[in-house]
Amino acid sequence: VQLQACGGGLVRPGHSLRLSCAASERTFSAYAMAWFHQAPGKEREFCASISRSGSTTLYADSVKGRFTISRDNAKNAVYLEMNSLKPEDTAVYYCAARRGIQSKILKDYDYWGRGTLVTVSS
Repeated sequence: VQLQACGGGLVRPGHSLRLSCAASERTFSAYAMAWFHQAPGKEREFCASISRSGSTTLYADSVKGRFTISRDNAKNAVYLEMNSLKPEDTAVYYCAARRGIQSKILKDYDYWGRGTLVTVSS
């Protein structure tokens, strides 16, 4: 599975940004998807995940209520809508895929895209 994330950029605090991740896999609906983020000098951390059908989602406490993960299985794509952005959201954001159920654990994911940088600054 090849994953390509895009949509990052520079945004002011309080503003919004939408990330997209396109997958090459025809059986995209067989994969749970997730977004992880890695801030400068820190480890990569779980951000959000979504089940294969899109019916259930999980979020890190730090983004709950501000970020929304969604997917479109017809387009082989997963999205991350980020609202009320804070400077501490500055990070490289990675999309990831795994067969089966979603997980918050980084090592559970087998496929990773190249990250897209989000910078939140005034």
